[in-house]
Amino acid sequence: MVLSTTPLAPGLYVVATPIGAARDITLRALDILATADVLAAEDTRNTRRLMEIHSVSLGGRPLVSYHDHSGPAQREKLLRHIEEGRSVAYVSDAGTPLVADPGFALARDAIARGLPVWSAPGPSALLAALVVSGLPSDRFLFAGFAPTAKGARAKFLAELARVPATLIFFEAPKRVSQMIRECVSVFGGERRAAVCRELTKKFEEVKRGTLLELSEAYADAPPKGEIVLLIDRAAEQVSDEDRDAALTAALATMSVKDAARHVAEALDLPRRDVYQAALAMAKAR
Repeated sequence: MVLSTTPLAPGLYVVATPIGAARDITLRALDILATADVLAAEDTRNTRRLMEIHSVSLGGRPLVSYHDHSGPAQREKLLRHIEEGRSVAYVSDAGTPLVADPGFALARDAIARGLPVWSAPGPSALLAALVVSGLPSDRFLFAGFAPTAKGARAKFLAELARVPATLIFFEAPKRVSQMIRECVSVFGGERRAAVCRELTKKFEEVKRGTLLELSEAYADAPPKGEIVLLIDRAAEQVSDEDRDAALTAALATMSVKDAARHVAEALDLPRRDVYQAALAMAKAR
């Protein structure tokens, strides 16, 4: 494999790295790692290892640490490099930087100063989990890590209970069982969900079921490794007025039975209830 040797324009390059399988890295990410003037990493050991796997030489370039505890001083140094005409590549520990990651403040401050920020997209744990979960993917909300304090976590979940989108959380293995139990209380045990563990790694596992089923599955055996929890969207609340309007339109061309079936399926309502409403409307006519 021949990597690009073309110098990068000055700016901040946000580089996604594998969440497990090292071969998931993109060719563009390798080009940037090979040519950036300065490399910043959430964990420099992981970045060195990744570069070694793909035969990318550091070649005397600085590889500096930038993580949750780095503070504004380290951020200022990186921004100064860009202002002085250098390219800075930032990589997180795994996945896409700035997603539940300390790189947000770095990118935000670079943008505030009018400095260029580019994304080298690639692996993302939340997207990888979404596509294997079996849950709706047309609309989703990434909620990150839930608060650890019980009261704050309950409030956090309550605010998400009626969101009409698939919910995606990161969670620590030791807290997953408690998190799912609280989700049962807030969202209801019948809501569909999935627990994705160690995605793209050797022991990758996806468990799907209702929140109650998953709560029981992990009650005595908390999962290990990197965890993504996904929960199906809240069922849309259909008013009687909306139901009756749909039935009126359907009854204009269909029998009571067919109209009830059509509306029940379209609005995801109990067929028996819709049929009774349709009968009442037909009698009223």
